[in-house]
Formats: sequence, structure tokens, C-alpha cells
Amino acid sequence: MQGVKPLSLLQVKQVSLSFNSKKFFIGKDLSKKVLNDISFTIEEGTCLGLIGTSGAGKSTLGRVILGIQRPQQGQVLFQGYDIYNSDKATQHNIRRDLQVVFQDSYSAVNPRMTAERIISEPLENYGKLTKGELRRTVCELLERVGLSEKDLKKYPHQFSGGQLQRINIARAIALKPKLVVLDESVSSLDMVTQSLILELLSELKDDFGLSYLFITHDIKAAFSISDKIGVLEKGELIERYDSKDQFFSSKHPIVKRLRDCILAEHPRFRTLTTGKLG
Repeated sequence: MQGVKPLSLLQVKQVSLSFNSKKFFIGKDLSKKVLNDISFTIEEGTCLGLIGTSGAGKSTLGRVILGIQRPQQGQVLFQGYDIYNSDKATQHNIRRDLQVVFQDSYSAVNPRMTAERIISEPLENYGKLTKGELRRTVCELLERVGLSEKDLKKYPHQFSGGQLQRINIARAIALKPKLVVLDESVSSLDMVTQSLILELLSELKDDFGLSYLFITHDIKAAFSISDKIGVLEKGELIERYDSKDQFFSSKHPIVKRLRDCILAEHPRFRTLTTGKLG
């Protein structure tokens, strides 16, 4: 007898979401559809790169998956549980196993909290560690993301953007979650720092067995970390690919336009029309 196929870690099923606008005329619906019938899965230990231009609905979809923005239609199942229709105990466990790293590292933290307090917060909320155990765990997490014990008592304004994003990553992995949503988490960093953070994220994925949803407008960044690629355009998941080759051979006009925005590695080869995705 064949074994039962395990459930996907994350299942997004026919998710649709509209934002209502003010109605200036009786009977006229001015609602704007932001997400339209989106479905995909993420398996354990994998990364799905979700690429799209500014306004495509990427961050809105991220909020839906995180349980922040409830969709009007569809389901989001995490480890088989509907994140919007589960009991409180299940939702508590989901919040533990589903973490996020946002684009703006500074607005994601309390400016009055030290690095130690920022990273300790989820551990205190979900664990029962002694003060000594808590400090040791935080030090280990700091070292794992390339910082050190001497950074424990520093405040956010004392770190660079890249260093503070490392602290946000340390906080996100503190509870050893199953899935981390990375919402434009490297887009505000310079190219060198971006490369170092992407390398760190790849290492953490392997070391901790993490899964990622990597939301970005940057194709190169997505390809550096993702196992599969999805393309979002005007709230619709228009294409999904299992490899880079599939992406680069696609005839879809939106995908071709996205490809044309990629700079070649060396200036002498930059013959394509270039532009900024958002």
C-alpha cells in the first residue's frame, strides 16, 4: 500500500481580496480587487520566490498569509489548519511557527528596546527559560546572524540597516519556526549588504530546515535563494516555475518585461533596456 502523501506546509487556496472605496454614486461598486483567485503551496524546507512589480499585491498577500488581513474568499492552510478558522490554541501555535521579516528594519522594532530585549521577546512569550538560559540563547542567536555578545545592550539607532536586519532575522528564527515570510527584506539594503544577508538566509534555511516565502521585486535576489518562482501581476498569480530555465524561456509578455529589467553582471553586456521594478 502506498503511503499517504504528506500535507504541504502552506496551502493558499483560491484567495481573493478586495478593498472597498467610497461610493459616490448609489448602486455603483467602486471596490478594488487586490488579489484574485490565488493558489499555491510551499513544501517544508523550500523557498518560494514571489516576484512582482510595485502594486502587484505581493505585500497584501503576505499579510493574508500571516493572518493579518482576512481574505473575502479562499483559505490559507498552515500545517493543515485554516489560520482564520482555528481555535485559539491552534492559532497560538501557528503564530509561533509562522514568522516574518519586513523591509524596514527600523520600523519593525521598538526603538526603546535593546537588541537583547528585541530578540528575547518571542522567547519570553512562548518559552519558559531562566534568565541565564535566555541570555545564552540570545547570544547564540546574535552570533548565528553575524553579531556578538557586545551588541546585546545596543539600541536600534546604534546599528546600521544591515545589522538591524540581522537582529530582525535573529528574532524571527528564535522560536525555530517552520515558515518565515520575507517581505522585501533585503530591498532597502545596499548591494554588498544585500548579498551578505541573502547568503545568511540561505545558510539559516539549510541549518534550521526553514521554509521561506521570499517576496520581492528583485529577480536576481529571488533566484539566489528560491527553489521555485511565482510571478504576481495586478493581484493574479500569472506564472509559476520550478526552475530558472523555465522562467527565462517563458513567452509570457509580463515575464518578458520583467526579464528585460535585469542588468547583466558586467556593464559591457548591458544591452537590454533596463528599468526599476518598484
